[in-house]
Amino acid sequence: MTIMVGLEQKLKIAGHKLTPARLAVVEVLETQHDHLNHNQILDEGRKLYPKLSRATVYRTMDLLVELQLVRPLYLNDPTQRFVSAAGGHHHLVCCKCGETVEFEHCTADPLAQELAEKYGFQIFNHLLEFQGLCIKCH
Repeated sequence: MTIMVGLEQKLKIAGHKLTPARLAVVEVLETQHDHLNHNQILDEGRKLYPKLSRATVYRTMDLLVELQLVRPLYLNDPTQRFVSAAGGHHHLVCCKCGETVEFEHCTADPLAQELAEKYGFQIFNHLLEFQGLCIKCH
């Protein structure tokens, strides 16, 4: 899993205020290893800063996406979750029960290099998702 690190410093470099509420959101993202949605970020953030508002969570996540520090991820449900924008991110997703398995091994790097050369792209990261049936569902 690509862990989110240095978000506080990156926000500061980009010229954004580091309010206690924003710092709570950043700490949640940097310490939780799950793919959190807005509500989960809010719940965990309120443990750190009880005055954290839903609006602040949404605005902070929008800002982090705009700065390309995190990206939205939709697994097998309509809930928007967030992952680091750095590197690759890989999942197996069961179409029946929704089980999601994150895996590290990725052989897409040579393909990314080939595509970059062929089409003149500078590739920074990728998402790779395989959909099918888990062992319990097939």
